[in-house]
Amino acid sequence: MPLVHISLRTGKTDSYRQAIFDSVYRAMRDTFNVPDDDQFMALTEHDAANFRYGATYLDVARTEDLVFIQITANDTRTVEQKKALFQRIAQLLGEAPGIRPEDVFVNLVEVRKENWSLGNGLAQYA
Repeated sequence: MPLVHISLRTGKTDSYRQAIFDSVYRAMRDTFNVPDDDQFMALTEHDAANFRYGATYLDVARTEDLVFIQITANDTRTVEQKKALFQRIAQLLGEAPGIRPEDVFVNLVEVRKENWSLGNGLAQYA
């Protein structure tokens, strides 16, 4: 049950933003065993004054097309699955909407299963 927050600079088209959703979801399905219709994602856009990044941190040449992707998920995946997720996200975002791999920044936040309530005030995974 991943929860995805995506941040990017303003100015992209609706189809560009939807392609990001589609590519991230597909990558999670391909590598993280995410079930069908398990899509909980939000995207926020920021003007230049509210979007800051290290343009060359760790020798990665980033541009203003940088996309921050933070995924909160259960702490049940292996290191291999995490690596596969990061690679698959970069690959699919390169295909659609055409984001350079250098501009794909992914952060995975792992939580215990009992830390979710998916509605009705219930802890469905506890």
